[in-house]
Amino acid sequence: MTIATAQTIPIRPTLVASPDGTQIAVFVSGAGRPLVLVPGTTSDHTTWRLVVPLLEPNVEVNAVDRRGRGASGDGPAYALEREVEDLAAVVDATAARWGGPVDLLGHSYGGNVAFGAALRTSNLRRLVLYEGWPVPDVADRTMAPDILAHLDDLLAHGRRAEALEAFFREMVQVTEEEIANIKASPAWSARVAAAPTVPRELRAFGEQAFDPASAARIDVPVLLLVGSESPDEILADPEVVAAAFPDARIGVLNGQAHMAQLTAPEALAAAVLDFLSD
Repeated sequence: MTIATAQTIPIRPTLVASPDGTQIAVFVSGAGRPLVLVPGTTSDHTTWRLVVPLLEPNVEVNAVDRRGRGASGDGPAYALEREVEDLAAVVDATAARWGGPVDLLGHSYGGNVAFGAALRTSNLRRLVLYEGWPVPDVADRTMAPDILAHLDDLLAHGRRAEALEAFFREMVQVTEEEIANIKASPAWSARVAAAPTVPRELRAFGEQAFDPASAARIDVPVLLLVGSESPDEILADPEVVAAAFPDARIGVLNGQAHMAQLTAPEALAAAVLDFLSD
């Protein structure tokens, strides 16, 4: 995996208040119907820096810093439900400004958050989930207690970078070459800063099983994006998940795995824009 040359998003964020008062930062750029982007574990809005310039001519990008990272605040106690409320508030605020329903893309854990938010808002037009949704088999997202304990210990001793490397090896299942490329990215420092949020999100991952009845309530068109090179544990049964939505399709990013926003931004942007333009 080779990560493309870095770009930046040279803007200050808009702040949206979540129901619990947490301020969620949203970086807005481009023009057109709004597309809200939600990053995965360890990432902030800068994970989209290579994709944003490809999207901006066609959509208004709203790149979110999830709570506990980047320019967003945090709360005293963590729960996935708080993140769902955060994102629903962002979607509703974006739709109110736009004057109609908006589109939403979530990656990895951000996809799980986006799935939950889609059940909380009537202001959604289309939903894209890139290898992120509640899984039919929770074993695919359940970390062994000893691995979580190891991450907790590394973070307790201030060894954030080592904790991140362990996360990428054990959870994301990337190669040593891929880890080296991720560490060489300009976003590495932001990932290190957000490292303390990793264990809480891994624990939440393991508690969120797929509910077909919930998926059946999401009545907007849905695109499940997967990488052709991703392992089965990361793919997490997309055919089963897609079948539960009223209107869903699966899109394959050929030659890619879990981080196409860094390794193949053109392919990711093209797949998203094609779906949004239908």
